Amino acid sequence: MTGISAEPEVFREAVAALRSVQPRPEMDVSEVKAPQRLAPWAYALSAEVDGPAGELATGRLVLLHDPDGAQAWDGVLRLVVLVRAELDTELAGDPLLPEVGWSWLTDALETCGADWTALGGTVTQTSSARFGDIAGPTHTHDLELRGSWTALDTRLAAHGQAFCELLASAAGLPPAGVTLFGQRKANC
Repeated sequence: MTGISAEPEVFREAVAALRSVQPRPEMDVSEVKAPQRLAPWAYALSAEVDGPAGELATGRLVLLHDPDGAQAWDGVLRLVVLVRAELDTELAGDPLLPEVGWSWLTDALETCGADWTALGGTVTQTSSARFGDIAGPTHTHDLELRGSWTALDTRLAAHGQAFCELLASAAGLPPAGVTLFGQRKANC
């Protein structure tokens, strides 16, 4: 809340729906301070996926509510997502990576049954090289997806689930319920 006394019922319902989402066990999701200047009411979640070698992906989902709406929103509830993931070298070299990254978001929204409009965003791919005494791998490759869309109603559980699915895709997790087997050792 940004200095206004009573939260509207629409906002309370939307927040309750996001709080009801059950993330995958590989994800750590927590409430964080929301940006205060983007809308009269805001709520935010932060998430990360860790793997055996460290952090695989991080994300943030922000709910914005403006009872007067905003022309660009085409509604009163706007969701904003930011996801960052480290990529392996082979995936980073794929010329279709931005399109694939964007499809992670659109597929997640569709698969989870989220009702939305006014979807837009960017996918940014970066490669870095370290030199001298800087710790870490010599080369790293990262993907950053930023997107926003307007929810058509306060039933945001599907939107929260789509955020979790997007994060799982960015982290390279297998579909929920699927276990990947390690490589077999040859018997010599």
